[in-house]
Amino acid sequence: MTRLKTAKGRTASSTRWLERQLNDPYVKRAKADGYRSRAAYKLLELDEKFGLLRGVHAVVDLGIAPGGWSQVVRRKAPRALVAGIDLLPTEPIDGVAILQMDFMDNSAPAMLREALGGAEPDLIMSDMAANTVGHAQTDHLRTMGLVETGLEFAVEMLKPGGTFIAKVLAGGADHGLVAELKRHFKTVKHAKPPASRKGSSEWYVVAQGFKGRAEEPSADER
Repeated sequence: MTRLKTAKGRTASSTRWLERQLNDPYVKRAKADGYRSRAAYKLLELDEKFGLLRGVHAVVDLGIAPGGWSQVVRRKAPRALVAGIDLLPTEPIDGVAILQMDFMDNSAPAMLREALGGAEPDLIMSDMAANTVGHAQTDHLRTMGLVETGLEFAVEMLKPGGTFIAKVLAGGADHGLVAELKRHFKTVKHAKPPASRKGSSEWYVVAQGFKGRAEEPSADER
């Protein structure tokens, strides 16, 4: 195991983080396989379990930075259209349209659909998590807020039959969110891929078989 001395200007916690990175087999695999982050293996493992990338034609990556998940999509489904969005800058990825903006911006759905050439995505994926403040309940609520907004986005964008996956924290999505997911999708499951660190509280919710958007009532029906 590689150990680091606490250097001047580096805190003990940052030293522990660096040691964990240096000794993490997924970090080493990511470098060897050309992925930008170890998170790529979470998607690969989820895909192996749920067949997320089988036959996909258009994909939206919410919170794309640094790009590992979109790299996986490009390798597993090279013909699929891919568009990603993030507040953070993301280095270009061949075949991926990247928007640097807030996905909660009112113009984001239209801009992402334009980036996909007008296609409805059949997979919307999110590895986003809110910045933590160290208070478990607050961190959970903030991350759940992101998942709820992602779900609203998915309901607006997805092609019928499509899939929505999102990062949640320990305990998974709460009852209200699960009920809302089940209202819109045929199956809703939770999973913790092996690539998620054992000490991490992250899980993923996988909602498949989007039922489609309800028809808006006509003027006569209102």
